[in-house]
Formats: sequence, C-alpha cells, structure tokens
Amino acid sequence: MLNMGGPSTVPETHDFLKNLFMDGDLIPLPFQSVIAPWIARRRTPQIEQQYTDIGGGSPILKYTQLQGDRMAALLDEIHPETAPHKAYVAFRYAKPLTDDAAIQMKKDGVKRAVAFTQYPQYSCSTTGSSLNELFRQGRSGAVGEGVEWSVIDRWGTHPGFIEAVAQNIEKSLAKFDEASREDVVLLFSAHSLPMSVVNRGDPYVLEVSATVAAVMDRLKHSNPYRLVWQSQVGPSAWMGMQTGEAVKGLARLGRKKVVLVPIAFTSDHIETLYEMDLEYVKEAEELGIEVQRAESLNDSPVFIRALADLAANHLRQYSAGSIGPTSLQLGLRCPGCTNATCAQQKSWFARGGR
Repeated sequence: MLNMGGPSTVPETHDFLKNLFMDGDLIPLPFQSVIAPWIARRRTPQIEQQYTDIGGGSPILKYTQLQGDRMAALLDEIHPETAPHKAYVAFRYAKPLTDDAAIQMKKDGVKRAVAFTQYPQYSCSTTGSSLNELFRQGRSGAVGEGVEWSVIDRWGTHPGFIEAVAQNIEKSLAKFDEASREDVVLLFSAHSLPMSVVNRGDPYVLEVSATVAAVMDRLKHSNPYRLVWQSQVGPSAWMGMQTGEAVKGLARLGRKKVVLVPIAFTSDHIETLYEMDLEYVKEAEELGIEVQRAESLNDSPVFIRALADLAANHLRQYSAGSIGPTSLQLGLRCPGCTNATCAQQKSWFARGGR
C-alpha cells in the first residue's frame, strides 16, 4: 500500500520533511542534496507545531494499517484462490518506508506482490515516485528473489470509492437547513501540483477532474461545485485556484454555505486536519460562511470494501490473463518526461518485476 505517509509523532517531523524535499520526483530542486536538508531544518519548527495542533502526529499510518488489514481479511473471503493475503505499508517519506516494507516482505518469503497505490489519481510526483522507489528496492533484491509483481496504479472513478465519497458529502449536506440545502457550494479540494509538472503532461489534474465528475453524477448534480487546489509550497507557479482564495471569493460573491471535500486524500493527515479544519474552516467562519468539512474515508466500510474489490478484480483478471502486470496508461510516460528512472521502472514492472 503505497502512500506519502506522515510523521506518527512530532519528533519524526524533521526526517519526514528531509525525505520529502530530497525527492526529486516530487520537488525537483537545484543542488538538491544541499538545499533540501536546509529547507527541512528551516521548516521543521513550523510543521512540528502544526502536528502538535492536530494531536501530536499524523494518523495516516493508523488508518492505512486498518484499511490494509480489513482489506486483506475481505480478500481472503472474496478471492480465496490467492489467500492468505497480507497488506504491507510502504510510505515514501515516513516510517514504515519502502525499504522497511521490503525487509519485512523478504523476511516473510513473499513471492507474489501487488504494488497498490493509495493515491486514487495518478501523478508522476506521487504514485510515480513511490513506484520508482519500489523499483529500486525490487531491482536490488531487497524484497527477495523471484518476486512476481503487478501494479494497481489508479482508481479515481471506481464506483465504491465514488460511493464512499458521496455518502460523506451527503452526511455533511444533511447538517444544513433543508430549505437552503441546494444552495450549498461543494468545494472539492485536492493537493496542488507545480505547473512545471502539469505542463510536462502529468495526468493528475485530468484524473482528479474525472473523480469530481463521477461524484457529482452520483449526487445527481444536486449542488453547485468547484474543484480547487491546496498545499502550494514555494514561489513557483502551481495549479490553482487555491482553496483559501476560493473561500474568500465565495464570501465576496455572497455564497455563505460551503462543504469542503477532500477529493485526493482518502485518510486524514495534515492537509485535512490542519489546512482544512484549522485554516480554511476557521477562515470561512470568520467570513460569515456556514461551513462543513466532509469526513475523510478513514475507516469507512464502503471504502475498505472498494479497496478489496479493486484488489480482487485485479488478481482475478491477472490470473485469467486478461490483463498484464501493468495498465496501458501506466506504460505511457509523460510527453515531457526526462526522468530515466521512470522509464526503467515502467519497463521493470511491465515485465512483472523481472
């Protein structure tokens, strides 16, 4: 289960930030080995305070482990042909890191593995970076010899995922007065990307848009909505508009009822618990907006069943020979890609990790 991860305790914050800023797939920097540690040290006190404010660390590991364990239990029932199943957590920037997962898999003697991204929508800077690191571990033999790999690389329009998101939106809408409920603006918020990544042909913006469209179809377009972007870092141009600016704009336009919807995050972490709950919600309330934040999927049984369904269908189709180790879409590099590791990774996974 591949994801960015987050520090489970406040003292882990510096290492998390250092790993994050050292990743050239996510944040390409000149003289990265020098600049990245400097940025991490500079930002650590502020980010430590944010993790303190949300309870002393990120809950993403807790929820990913819970989702993985319950998914594996469901898989044992609905796809016994490949049982027993075990979920390993491989975070990119926080413990357990990808190499931690590799060590445990080797110890367990794993011979068949699925790289299952926990980012619903694909980006080279998120899923792509995780697959690059997994490729490096796999090629080195850290996972063990003779492991057969396949990849679930995106699932942003899976019906179970869409249903889980829609149900949480409906719960939030139910908190508004029925007479004016249809006037509530749904503000879908996703982690932004630098425009340099978007402009090289990264599919993330398109795939997030497809998720939003599927959710609105499920809701029968009951409310006006917009897709906005959060978590911009640094002075370079990023995908917009930014969520905070959108909140201000809605207030200026007299739209005073809003549901904030995390649409690219499945589990709570700092972007939902701090940025959304402590920044955007507070700012909206100060502007006179009645605001609700749709819950993250966390321990949603509908979402966990969707994960199991995704995995079961993948395993079933792979065993039947109707799909290969990777999707057609994963095999296509961004037209502007110049990352040699990306090319090697895609080829390696397409051969089943051989």
